[in-house]
Amino acid sequence: MGLFSKMFKGPQVDMEKSNENARKMRVLFNDAVENGDNYRIIFGYTEDTSRFNYGFVHGSKTMIGNLILGWNEQDCSIAVVPTVPDLSGRGDPVIYRRSEILKAYRNKFPTDAFVIYPDKKGYIAINAYDWLDDESLYVYVSQEEELAAFTQFFIEKFSTK
Repeated sequence: MGLFSKMFKGPQVDMEKSNENARKMRVLFNDAVENGDNYRIIFGYTEDTSRFNYGFVHGSKTMIGNLILGWNEQDCSIAVVPTVPDLSGRGDPVIYRRSEILKAYRNKFPTDAFVIYPDKKGYIAINAYDWLDDESLYVYVSQEEELAAFTQFFIEKFSTK
C-alpha cells in the first residue's frame, strides 16, 4: 500500500469497543422492551428531538437523538429506545407495528432515512449507518451486516410505499 492510500484510508474500527457497545445496547433494549430478545437491533439516530429528547435530559448539547432500533420480523414491528452516546441510560420505548402505522418509507434525500408516520400528527425519521465514529454524538458501533438486514426488512416488510 502506497503512502497516498495510507494517508487517506478511513479510521480503523475498534472491534472490542464496538462489540462492548453492542452488548450494552442489547442490555438497555431488553430492559426497555418486553421480549426484547425477539428483536434484532442496530443503532440509529434522529434529529426529531421533540419526540426523542432523552439526550437533552442527560446533558447532551446536540440536536441528535440517539436510538437503539429493534425489529421483529414475526410481528412486523419496530421498537425504538432512546439512549445517549455513552449508553449510560435509556428512555421509554416506542413500538411501531406495521398494522397500526399510517405509512412508512425509505427517504433517500436529503439524507438516507427510514421514515415512519404513526398517524397524521407527526413522523419520525431515523438515520442509521454501518459505522459512526464521533463518540460525542453517536454510539460507537460497527453494524454493517445488521444494518443491511434491517434495511431489507424495512423495505420488503415494513414499508407502505
